[in-house]
Amino acid sequence: MWIIFAVLSAVFAALTSILAKIGIDGVNANLATAIRTVVVVGMAWGMVFLTQAQKGISEIGRKSWLFLILSGLATGASWLCYYKALQLGDVSKVVPIDKLSVVFTLILSFLFLHEDFTVKSLIGCILIGAGALTMVL
Repeated sequence: MWIIFAVLSAVFAALTSILAKIGIDGVNANLATAIRTVVVVGMAWGMVFLTQAQKGISEIGRKSWLFLILSGLATGASWLCYYKALQLGDVSKVVPIDKLSVVFTLILSFLFLHEDFTVKSLIGCILIGAGALTMVL
């Protein structure tokens, strides 16, 4: 089931880039990010209440709160940079560079989470990096 959600995530991410590029025309990138964020917050809390997951909020530990907040800050920084890049550049060049996050994630997961970094992972990272570079040049 995870693969279905992963593919849907990729499709929605693609739509995000195209819709954002169209919507950001003549709009300040920070304002556009704020509008997008309000929509995402509304959707996320809507799903929390729809699934009655709000009951678990009191069970969240300090460590989880800290890292969820840090993750939120990283997401915000990413979105602000992404929208500014979309405003200044072509989607076809911004998105491949943004997808280098896959390479950075694999490296960071190896360093901080001690996940396996295999030959297959290394080859994938090289190919993603080369693909992004090829698309941008």
